[in-house]
Amino acid sequence: MKRESFQSRLGFLLVSAGCAIGIGNVWKFPYVTGQNGGGGFVLVYVLCLLLLGLPCMTMEFAMGRAAQKSPVKLYQQLVPEKKVWHAHGVVAMLGNYILMMFYTTVAGWMLKYFVDTASGKFVGLDTAGVETQFGNMLSDPVSLTIYMGIVVLLGTVVCSFSLQGGLERVTKYMMLALIVIMIVLAVNSIFLKGGAEGLKFYLLPSIDSIKAVGNGNLLKGFVDVVTNAMNQAFFTLSLGIGSMAIFGSYLNKDRSLMGEAISVS
Repeated sequence: MKRESFQSRLGFLLVSAGCAIGIGNVWKFPYVTGQNGGGGFVLVYVLCLLLLGLPCMTMEFAMGRAAQKSPVKLYQQLVPEKKVWHAHGVVAMLGNYILMMFYTTVAGWMLKYFVDTASGKFVGLDTAGVETQFGNMLSDPVSLTIYMGIVVLLGTVVCSFSLQGGLERVTKYMMLALIVIMIVLAVNSIFLKGGAEGLKFYLLPSIDSIKAVGNGNLLKGFVDVVTNAMNQAFFTLSLGIGSMAIFGSYLNKDRSLMGEAISVS
């Protein structure tokens, strides 16, 4: 049976970007940036995306499109005689299952927080009160299991409707909605008290901030910033785990792989 492909280029870009701009990245990037000196980290991070992320993503797209298979079958088809590479296909599959456990759990937290916020549980609470609510949530395994189960069920329903009719269709609306929400939040943040200082910390590299990362040692701070920026760049683009190879397997032959990688990045 011929492998299904994306109906539109926008659908492919939004699904791929959805894998990159996921819960983990939206949640992780702000605090990692804060821990690593702000602007200097962001600069190195962007360079890592361009110099390391783009070539790796292009290669993953190329492997997926060439094989038209999932990561496990991909290596078996492209390099049948080099069985040592076949192990990475198995590791990629296991990695994606483990990643799904992480994302479904965190998505369950978010769904419960949405319900709690809508029901007014956070009204009037200070920072300590909000932290207590998080602890209360973690101590309630029944509630956590129910909300995680709802997330898994929703994901199963979406995937049951084929690539174009399910994943691509839903992602178009969800990703565009996410982009709008993030723009609104970003604009609102600028006008909050201290917004100008926050923007300066985020966008302007500072030697003092890098030294602070290394506890006063500039060299150690720089090494830590570069290492964490590289890790975040690969985490952002979901590289090395076979995710982008999966998306590449649904790409038509007329698409420019480097061009698509640039657009997703």
